[in-house]
Amino acid sequence: MKALKHLLAAGIAGACVHLASAAGLPGPLVTPQWLHEHRSEVTVVDIRDDMDTLTRAPRFETDKKTGAKRLVATGGHLAGALSVDFGKIRQNKTIDGKKIVAQLPSAEYFTKVMDDAGLDSGKLIVIVPTGATVDTMDMATRLYFQLRYFGEPRDHVAILNGGVNAWLQAGLPVSTGKVAAPRGDWKASGEDQEILATLPQVERGLRDGSEQFVDARPTAQFLGIVVKRPIDAAGGHLAGARSFPTDAIVRPVGAAHEFMSAADYRKIYAEFNIQPNASTITYCNTGHLASGAWFVDHEILGNPKTRLYTGSMTEWTNLGHPTRGL
Repeated sequence: MKALKHLLAAGIAGACVHLASAAGLPGPLVTPQWLHEHRSEVTVVDIRDDMDTLTRAPRFETDKKTGAKRLVATGGHLAGALSVDFGKIRQNKTIDGKKIVAQLPSAEYFTKVMDDAGLDSGKLIVIVPTGATVDTMDMATRLYFQLRYFGEPRDHVAILNGGVNAWLQAGLPVSTGKVAAPRGDWKASGEDQEILATLPQVERGLRDGSEQFVDARPTAQFLGIVVKRPIDAAGGHLAGARSFPTDAIVRPVGAAHEFMSAADYRKIYAEFNIQPNASTITYCNTGHLASGAWFVDHEILGNPKTRLYTGSMTEWTNLGHPTRGL
């Protein structure tokens, strides 16, 4: 009888885990506390561009007066995480004889990158950036966008808000061991054209005024004071675009950078004259920072009419299209 009770208890526990997984994630963002409690139910995918920091210990400073520790340098990764190099998730392409860098990859290319990282199909995924800057948080949103575009359901993918730095600031441990990469079996299952803006759609939206364009670059680039060469062939912005600058997309919390609430973004949108319910196309230089603006509008504010122009200014300007600015 005692053995039967143990079997029943184990079966109930297993069923509960299965139901938790089947229910999906709580939203597009999770907290360190949630991830710590549900770690066994998800696959953690670490994404960054400085791979040396995966095995480097984080660095803290201690306040001499209070004795409190403060994180000053990112290091380590969540134990058991898969690792993805941000520089590998996009693909260089030749369009009309011009080399256009860092473009949306083909399904075959992206599948190989995910499989090389060890990702298996059918898993709940939590993407973990370092969280050290807005750029790193937008690395997570670009990977999130591509996973969604190539077939992952909305409730199967989330981002750890604040990344590794938020995890460390919550007092949770990291590993500095080598990340194992067994071959995965993830496959792209489709291409969601509802979240992607193509060059012809951008041209049409500018021509007939049917789209709200949101520029997610720093203000100096939006105005054309700074031109990001050689990626862009010209400075400035798309005619009529509204600026949603990088320093307004996330909030610094200690050494971490975190996305804010929907209410916060509605206030920010009002300041920048961005309409939260309009048909919207976000862009930047290569679709990296613009994925953060897309994530805010589409996933946090819940605007289903938002698309990411992955070609962004590098495609637009190198193919000779006009811009506005200094």
